[in-house]
Amino acid sequence: MTTIEMKAAANRPPQMVRVWDPLVRIFHWSLVTLFAFSFLTGDEWKSVHIYSGYVIIVLLALRVIWGVVGSRHARFSDFVYHPLTVLSHLRNSLAMRAKRYIGHNPAGGAMVVALFFMLSGIVTTGYMMTTDAYWGIEWVEETHKALVYITLGLVALHIGGVVLASIEHRENLVRAMITGRKRAN
Repeated sequence: MTTIEMKAAANRPPQMVRVWDPLVRIFHWSLVTLFAFSFLTGDEWKSVHIYSGYVIIVLLALRVIWGVVGSRHARFSDFVYHPLTVLSHLRNSLAMRAKRYIGHNPAGGAMVVALFFMLSGIVTTGYMMTTDAYWGIEWVEETHKALVYITLGLVALHIGGVVLASIEHRENLVRAMITGRKRAN
């Protein structure tokens, strides 16, 4: 390759590939919005808080189905890794030498699973609080609240991981979750 060809190649925008399909992106940003809305309305606007929880459980159910039959990078089989792989990835990421993944990296996949479980617990305890059998039962309300605050901690870790991976691999992962596209290599 000549010097002129190398300069021309360096000035070309990187080749982009589709990674996140519309369902994954709509799910992600809808969940972000609904979780924030639910958190802000929990004690003040009970009826819409409850409806928001119902929408969250529908979103989670759809995403679980899509995690089995959806597009390549939406499938759980593409991003659920062995715990030792997750730990190795975290160690390498903190040293700024982690492998780049087109889809979710092992830590991101583990976060997806953790957030699914936490959100499922939140909507389950939230629903329980609306039933005659569990209305006013303190442990249900305390569990609901604890799960919410643990989830907020996970969200903070998720955002930190996105920032770290974006810096480490020199790509804007937030933009990728908006456009659905990432750099091919």
